[in-house]
Amino acid sequence: MIIVDTEIAKRIAEDRPIQVAVIGAGYSAMHIVSQIVSSFPGIHLAVIVNRTLSSAEKIFRQAGINDIRTIKSSAELEDAIKLRRHCVTDDAAVALGADSIDAVIETTGEVEYGAWASLASIKAGKHTFALNCEMDATVGPLLKHVADKQGVIYSNSDGDEPGVASNLARHVRTMGLEVVGAGNLKGFYDVHRTPETQKAFAEANNQKPHMMTSFVDGTKLSMELTVTGNALGFGVAKRGMHGPACDDVRTCLQHFPKDAFQAGKGIVDFLLGASPYTGAFIVGHTEHPMKMDYLRYLKMGDGPFYVFYTPFHLPQLEIPITVSRGVLCHDAAVAPKGKPFCEAVAIAKKDLSEGDTLDGIGGFTNYALIDNFETSLKDNLLPMGVAQNCKVKRKVPKDTALTYDDIELPSGRQIDLLRTEMIETFFS
Repeated sequence: MIIVDTEIAKRIAEDRPIQVAVIGAGYSAMHIVSQIVSSFPGIHLAVIVNRTLSSAEKIFRQAGINDIRTIKSSAELEDAIKLRRHCVTDDAAVALGADSIDAVIETTGEVEYGAWASLASIKAGKHTFALNCEMDATVGPLLKHVADKQGVIYSNSDGDEPGVASNLARHVRTMGLEVVGAGNLKGFYDVHRTPETQKAFAEANNQKPHMMTSFVDGTKLSMELTVTGNALGFGVAKRGMHGPACDDVRTCLQHFPKDAFQAGKGIVDFLLGASPYTGAFIVGHTEHPMKMDYLRYLKMGDGPFYVFYTPFHLPQLEIPITVSRGVLCHDAAVAPKGKPFCEAVAIAKKDLSEGDTLDGIGGFTNYALIDNFETSLKDNLLPMGVAQNCKVKRKVPKDTALTYDDIELPSGRQIDLLRTEMIETFFS
């Protein structure tokens, strides 16, 4: 996988950068744009698409770009690309209609709009990279299916935990071990946290309370590990995973139930409070005598299960690598393997009554737990990615999984149509 830096160097030498559009102008986009402008001459960030143009312009200026064009057509964008100019537009079709755009980075974190933008990008023949686990966990397998038919790459990001785990899994498999587990390191976990409890922390860190809530109530964790599970073809041992508390990732195996990891079967899970506190881990398996002797000699343990880990994750710094890897090597960092294997399902955060409206990811009304997709399908469970703005039709006790029978869907949403299409594609 190191070969991508050689391919980047070739494009720089040819003065032929990858032409990229970014959709969204929030926290992630701010850091991605800065990283591309400051450190990736092999990429030309041609345009930022955002409904509020001033936010897109602000991001360019923070990255040191002050000569910014506001454009209304793909032809204007093509002219600007020839001059290596930087543009903003409030219309995604302007970017997607420009033949010179090689790749699109979707950064919104929104499920409905992110799914629409990603699908439109794929259908326009653009390599599409989603720094949006919320959307990817909800309809990623369908987007990958469409991308395959279009002959383009669809991928989540290097640097985010699913990308870290997927890269590490590929490395461990290449060494001749079977990968039977993958997971995140989690510092704090309380499913009943709300935007009110996280408000002060969010303000102190210039973040949105709902986003900070999704990090600590387990929703983001469940959605990230859904993306990981779908990429590796892994399920979960039980709803919500084991999530053992332990001091160090290197000793985590002793904290899982006996037989949690098994040859021939992979699961995703997480560790609570384990040093180095960030990054992702992989559980590899081998019973090859010489490998086991060698791994024991190099202090990897007695086996037959072994823990490998990466002690950092830096998505906004690494996604330009993902883009380069996809465009130049036609290789996805992390993408669904085929059918969905996991689902992030909505759980009542409080007692819900008839007439209540679910406020979705990082809100007051529901959190997510990961489950196996086929269990979710059989039990008609409500995916977290479609929960927002659903109206509750009957009482649902606190900490109970919501089902489609419990709610009324908002009308006219594309995400619901895409969910139906995904299930028909893989399970009919």
